[in-house]
Amino acid sequence: MNLTKKQIERVENTIKDSLRRKFQTYKPETKYMPFHYRLLGRDRMALFSFIHSLNTTFGTSIFEPVAETLASLNFTVAKKKYVVGDSISEEAQNEIQHIMNELTIGKTPNKNDEIERIRKLCTKGRMNKLKTVKVDLFVKSKDDTTYLFDLKTVKPNISNFKDFKRTLLEWIAILLSKNPSDNVNSYIAIPYNPYEPKPYERWTLKGMLDLEYELKVAEEFWDFLGGDGAYSELLGCFERVGIQLRPEIDEYFSRFKYDKHK
Repeated sequence: MNLTKKQIERVENTIKDSLRRKFQTYKPETKYMPFHYRLLGRDRMALFSFIHSLNTTFGTSIFEPVAETLASLNFTVAKKKYVVGDSISEEAQNEIQHIMNELTIGKTPNKNDEIERIRKLCTKGRMNKLKTVKVDLFVKSKDDTTYLFDLKTVKPNISNFKDFKRTLLEWIAILLSKNPSDNVNSYIAIPYNPYEPKPYERWTLKGMLDLEYELKVAEEFWDFLGGDGAYSELLGCFERVGIQLRPEIDEYFSRFKYDKHK
């Protein structure tokens, strides 16, 4: 599926708006680096600092709004930073702990089976309050299937994957407690493959995640949201926006060039 000219314009406007918002809220680090300033220039150091800051927040400041815009073209509902709720049944909570225990001792993850186990208990027992993280991207398809995405950095900390897995299961339990018959799915999304052209190192995530039903990397994620070919078209959108905004970016950082810091 190729994006229409109007859809491409909408995606590119989202990228522009997101980057400009980042400029408006960005404050360069105030560290005094006299040798760096004199060798490289304050403008280049300010740019370096900005890139580092942007890398840290790329998910929330760029990827999430772009994903929301792209998904809105093909799904009936697309929302970033979605609050799934704050109530979970005690028995579903216990079942999630059982699942986590099984995975810890080596059981192979099976997301479909895990969801059905939770579904059977999603309204059983006392309802407990639970504060969980917001869903980075919530989408609903025309057939009312719900997809929940947790966007991660391209090289997530493997030691945290127990927490990531628990979050994915808790989101399922919270939503099913409201509508037990709903078709609900939850995923970790990795925006791009840093090992390109080599395959993404999925084996590092194998112990906790059902790699087929809980992980979408690069093309898998963007093409799922926008249709086949969306990932390639999205790269083109970023390139065109970069070229278009280059004078604006250069002007922004030129103001640091003559700001003396002795």
